[in-house]
Amino acid sequence: MSKKKTSDKITNQFIITRRDLLKSMMAMGLISFTGFDMAWAAKDQSILKRKIPSTGELIPAMGLGSSDSFETGIGEDKKPLLEVLRLFFEMGGRVIDTSPTYGNAETVIGELGSNLNLLDSLFMATKVHQRGKEAGINEMEQSEKLLKTVPLDLIQVHNLIDVQTQLTTLRKWKEEGRVRYIGITHYLTSAFNELESLMENEKIDFVQFNYSIMTTDAEKRLLPLAADKGIAVIVNRTFEDGRLFRKTKGKKLPKWVSEFDCSSWAQFSLKYVLSHPSVTCAIPATSKPKHLVDNMGAGTGRLPNNKTRIKMRQFMKSI
Repeated sequence: MSKKKTSDKITNQFIITRRDLLKSMMAMGLISFTGFDMAWAAKDQSILKRKIPSTGELIPAMGLGSSDSFETGIGEDKKPLLEVLRLFFEMGGRVIDTSPTYGNAETVIGELGSNLNLLDSLFMATKVHQRGKEAGINEMEQSEKLLKTVPLDLIQVHNLIDVQTQLTTLRKWKEEGRVRYIGITHYLTSAFNELESLMENEKIDFVQFNYSIMTTDAEKRLLPLAADKGIAVIVNRTFEDGRLFRKTKGKKLPKWVSEFDCSSWAQFSLKYVLSHPSVTCAIPATSKPKHLVDNMGAGTGRLPNNKTRIKMRQFMKSI
């Protein structure tokens, strides 16, 4: 499928209000099993959007990851994933991040996005994870077919594999209009030195790395550098692969989270990430509709200020 992308692709005509969402979810019978906060849903607020520095295009700050969550086995029921994708879109989400290394996630996203007629409206981000020019091109062309999307919105060099070779191809593809944005990714703090060097010396639109309230290393160099260089930031591992929830299990949120419209530990973590001005989009992954609704709530309402961010870090260290 070919689609024309413009800088105003993400427009308010696609962003439904919480009240509209509440009515929709009641009609679908979702509220009973998601248990999501009805007071939260009834407020009329749209999702937070951030600019891509290289173009000024606005994208929603809450995205959707697909590692593990969108990988399915033969014959596996995809209805929960279809519901996740539909709710994601209805709640204002657009950015979906995937990779050829995530099993059959690209195939599933392309299939479900097509079933919901959403492919023209989603911001499709994938990756290249190959050594060698031809292998990289073959993988990216396969991603186009599986995601049923040309041009792809963003292709990132995954985990910096053969990064110079793949960036050379990606720049050519961008010039030819085969991809809209290009970037680099990693998921470990041990790669921050290499990421920093590439951000300093290469012309890229996006960088993706790990950042959370439990691992704040990116605040020291990468996030300020992204702001200086005009590079959009996608954040992965916001929940530390579940470590956040293991740490907070059985513990109550502090009362002062009402100051920034937070109603869950997931939102506590995500709102901390989104409150950093250099963060463009966070991409927590989930295959469960109720978790999707909870996560998306972090992209609405107030965010913590600098004073509250300090208090949040101190609180996490104390539990």
